[in-house]
Amino acid sequence: MVHVLASVYHGPPGLTPLRAFTDWTLDPWALAFVLLLGGLYLAGVRRVRARDGWPAGRVVAFCGLGLGFAVVATMSFVGVYSGILFYVRAVQTVLLLLLVPLFLALGRPLSLAIAALPRLGPRIEALIRCRAARVLTFPAISTLVLVVTPFGVYFSPWYAAAFHSDLVRELTHLALMAPGFVFFWTLLRVDPVPKAYPYLVSLWVTAAEVVGDAVLGLAVIADNSLIAGAYYHALGRPGGPSLRTDQVLGGGVLWILGDIVGLPFLAAQLIQMIREDEKEATVIDAELDARDAVAAPSGQSGSAEPWWESDPRFAGRFRQVDDGPG
Repeated sequence: MVHVLASVYHGPPGLTPLRAFTDWTLDPWALAFVLLLGGLYLAGVRRVRARDGWPAGRVVAFCGLGLGFAVVATMSFVGVYSGILFYVRAVQTVLLLLLVPLFLALGRPLSLAIAALPRLGPRIEALIRCRAARVLTFPAISTLVLVVTPFGVYFSPWYAAAFHSDLVRELTHLALMAPGFVFFWTLLRVDPVPKAYPYLVSLWVTAAEVVGDAVLGLAVIADNSLIAGAYYHALGRPGGPSLRTDQVLGGGVLWILGDIVGLPFLAAQLIQMIREDEKEATVIDAELDARDAVAAPSGQSGSAEPWWESDPRFAGRFRQVDDGPG
């Protein structure tokens, strides 16, 4: 029976640590996508650097890491074995859904487009801040779409359809990356956003996304029926884990790897919070210095009340409760 299966199997040989580094495939559509995005981004950087400059770290984030992981997800051993091993397909899902969009967002492509296209910049900003954009990027909605999309892929005919159609496969890649980009773009706030929500909201949303990863992984593990079982049985691969074990491994990848990928996002959030606090402190210090400079010629030492009680940004936090008539 093993010999019969092996004779009809036409896929790559069994995955080994060596093949994980040496096996590559060409995905023309993915390559065109990477070259197009990379070319547009670098053209924008060239225009902006000639005038205002553009940090190299953003180029590394977008082109080196974001597009680099897109290449890994579609053309490395992940692309080679994503149609053979369930757990490798899970790795591809996590890369496209979370890791690629995270680094693309950190590259600040919208800020670059606004700076590189001064005539279209105001229109881009207006589109970003329109009512429809605010509704679609509301944290509850963007998080729900991010969590529900992989459920739709794994627990519907969509999963198996991507193995039989190149068009469906490429659309699946885009369908995974799009909600991931919107999620990270609106929560990191390194680019102009429809509405800037407090970072406390971002932390709650991140927690919900982590729970979503866990629920997806556990649902895949607990599913008694094989996902795309007919396809994998017909594939007849001669080696590797059993189909049931393969699916359990895939569920673990969706759960554990999805949570691990969230760590760079949390780090980026923390760094952004620190930077915004530093900017706010600088602005407050400058305002206090200006007040002192105005008060000094008249011999006043400044306002008798603490500065934060007269600052509209903080007055509401420290307003004393009226005790009523004495």
